Amino acid sequence: QVQLVESGGGLVQAGGSLRLSCTVSGRTHSRYAMGWFRQAPGKERTFVASMSWDGRRKDYADSVKGRFAISRDNANNTLYLQMDNLKPEDTAVYYCKVDHYPYGLFHPSGRGTWGQGTQVTVST
Repeated sequence: QVQLVESGGGLVQAGGSLRLSCTVSGRTHSRYAMGWFRQAPGKERTFVASMSWDGRRKDYADSVKGRFAISRDNANNTLYLQMDNLKPEDTAVYYCKVDHYPYGLFHPSGRGTWGQGTQVTVST
């Protein structure tokens, strides 16, 4: 059974940085596209960033382009999200997701497995 565990969230001042991690167990995650989403209080879950299975394609929401960077460490079965120049509007619970089917591009609306989320709070 595939399991995802996020970590690295916390409280940071505006302009600061955090690095989120998502460790995958039960599957060799290097064969699968993965992505990050976030959900602010009272709002729907939205796409943040994604990476194709081979790492060649990365996509970002317009709101985080130039500030966030997605990466992966296949040896440790871990996906990362480096978040720089954080803003109060980045405050949310951040979730990672791994696609159900191997290879190819990430499918934000497709079948997959989610982590439990990690809270990021950015203060003014």
